[in-house]
Amino acid sequence: MTTIKVNDMMCNHCVGKITKALEAEKLTFEVSLENKTVTIDGCSHCVATAKAALEKAGFTPEV
Repeated sequence: MTTIKVNDMMCNHCVGKITKALEAEKLTFEVSLENKTVTIDGCSHCVATAKAALEKAGFTPEV
């Protein structure tokens, strides 16, 4: 499991946008608004895919 920090996740709308983007990539993940993190369950390719999807959705992920 890899945790990605998403400091620009501010509200439940952001959580929904992130969830939609990562579900479209068929990833296994958990989103925490409280911690401003996304935890990816998968290999380094899954993490790279998640990071790209988050950037495309307008967020600034930090691995």
